[in-house]
Amino acid sequence: MGEFHPIARVDQVPPGTMKVFRLKGRRVALSQVEGSFYAMDDLCSHDEGPLGEGLLRGDEVECPRHGARFSVRTGAALCLPAVVPVTCYPVRIDGNNIQIKLDD
Repeated sequence: MGEFHPIARVDQVPPGTMKVFRLKGRRVALSQVEGSFYAMDDLCSHDEGPLGEGLLRGDEVECPRHGARFSVRTGAALCLPAVVPVTCYPVRIDGNNIQIKLDD
């Protein structure tokens, strides 16, 4: 089932940004879009590029290596060369803390 784990503070991920944090051996890219927080693996499904270093436009992030785009809300691959989605994690806010649910 998995549990929620604290990963960052709300003020560490300003609106319209994406930041990378480590949690339990994973690199997780957190973003804030239109007041909501989203969490996904910091790993392009096309070539394992660092999505957290990509360009965030609205609710889409573009991989800096080959331009594949993904939805930060769902992880869906939105254009070639990626065809496989990126893993996303449920997010909740507890006070000033962002927590994500991992399948431990």
